[in-house]
Amino acid sequence: MRKQLYLPGTPILITRFLSADGVGEVVDFMPVTGEEATDRHCIVRIIRVVRGSMRFRMDCQPRFDYGREPHTVEFSLQGTAFRSRDLTLTVDPIHHGDTPLNPQDFRQDEQGGSTILGVLHEGHSGGLVIHTASSEPPRVVSPAEATEMYERTRDFWRRWLDCSRYTGRWREMVERSAMTLKLMTYAPTGGLVAAPTAGLPEQIGGERNWDYRYTWIRDASFSVRALLGLGFTHEARQYLDWLSARIQDAERDGVLPQVVYRVDGSRDLAEERLDHLEGYRGSSPVRVGNDAAGQLQLDSYGEALSCLHLADVEGLPGSHAVWRDTVAVLDWLCDHWDQPEDGIWETRGGRQDFTYGRLMSWVAFDRGIRLAHRRGRPADIARWARARDAAYDQIMTRGFHSGRQAFVQHYASDILDASLLAMPGVGFVTPTDPMWQSTLRAMDAELVSDSLVYRYDPGASPDGLRGSEGTFTMCTFWYVQALAQSGRLDDAQLTFEKMLTYSTSLGLYSEEIAPTGVQIGNLPQAFSHLSLISTAMALDELLDARR
Repeated sequence: MRKQLYLPGTPILITRFLSADGVGEVVDFMPVTGEEATDRHCIVRIIRVVRGSMRFRMDCQPRFDYGREPHTVEFSLQGTAFRSRDLTLTVDPIHHGDTPLNPQDFRQDEQGGSTILGVLHEGHSGGLVIHTASSEPPRVVSPAEATEMYERTRDFWRRWLDCSRYTGRWREMVERSAMTLKLMTYAPTGGLVAAPTAGLPEQIGGERNWDYRYTWIRDASFSVRALLGLGFTHEARQYLDWLSARIQDAERDGVLPQVVYRVDGSRDLAEERLDHLEGYRGSSPVRVGNDAAGQLQLDSYGEALSCLHLADVEGLPGSHAVWRDTVAVLDWLCDHWDQPEDGIWETRGGRQDFTYGRLMSWVAFDRGIRLAHRRGRPADIARWARARDAAYDQIMTRGFHSGRQAFVQHYASDILDASLLAMPGVGFVTPTDPMWQSTLRAMDAELVSDSLVYRYDPGASPDGLRGSEGTFTMCTFWYVQALAQSGRLDDAQLTFEKMLTYSTSLGLYSEEIAPTGVQIGNLPQAFSHLSLISTAMALDELLDARR
């Protein structure tokens, strides 16, 4: 039998193996390397037996450059080094010095991997430390040294979590989400990856398989909102600095900010297919890179301005240089908001006049105007106001479908879209507005399945890809907020509680949930955990106010 848990207050993973002969634990963690850029990282895996004895087998099968780059293996009783042309992976055994390592416990295979066999008895420990780009030869690590790394990592996370000021309902899930987001952050720049994985499918056996190991402007903006609410000001400042740097880089280079970047801020995300890989459970093609970098997604500007405005309100104002470049972005948006675009869902079926893109353009102008007034900053406020009002009028006349009595995905369709659940939250409509109430009822009937929410119907609104997908986790959390804001607090709380049952046993969420209830898509997904935090905080506040 196998059970898993996190060490409380940390992301240190403990996997327990229970049998008639004994009970063993495998403890996995990554020591924190700090905020200086480095290619040296390590994963520590400690194996210990707490009762009886257990036989173990550890396989290490590295593949370099997605299996395209050959490597050599240098094996000794001190450890193993796997070397490709550009990277070295070193595996150091954790071992007691009182008993020699047995060569018969180590095996190599024809695929360039290695296997370690052994038996541990009660009170004993062993394991591995895997290094990247180590300048040192492999060596035996003592259990005491491994324990010291464990304790430093444990103490770092518990000190960090102590900075949280959240004391409301669902605290354990909120803190787990916060730690997950921290793990997905590149400390030297503050860039948050959308997910640390690539190629995990939105439909098993399908082609909706993407590489999410990059930083979207949209995600960084949502991060500031969530982490400021929890009290993690340092992390919010990091994300804000990353966003500000992208705005300034774009202005300096005479281009617009991209939708998505690498974590170091570079722009090259050329997408390619790895046709030699079959994909997870036959889900192909496997893609690395992401061509979304070249798309026009107008909503990104609204999310960026919303982030800058919120940070300013919370005492994190931007510099004069950032304001100057932000003005240039908004001036550009005045001339370009009213055009077809690719949308928040990064569809590949052609550009449309997406209502959500217009909505967030309205947000961009509105928050820009508020920033200018709040700080007395120079700007063509009258021009921005005209653009804001034009976007508002267009959404109300063309984005609302009289036949459906609902705001729709884009102007040329009557398709519903869950991204519009954000409308009351950004202040575009009041939750009690009849136009919004009828929209929410339409979504209840068409997009909601046992509390879970689909983004849209890809069969009715072709997005350029074959197959279907599951419900979108972020949209379900947005739905909870929309219910609560609309006065349906009991429905909101029940939906949120149901949603918590769909997490993995460790409290993690991927991008989507399949009809069977299993997680699908890249895991863990930043969008999902960001929206969980924001929803928990908003719902907790509304429930308190009802008392």
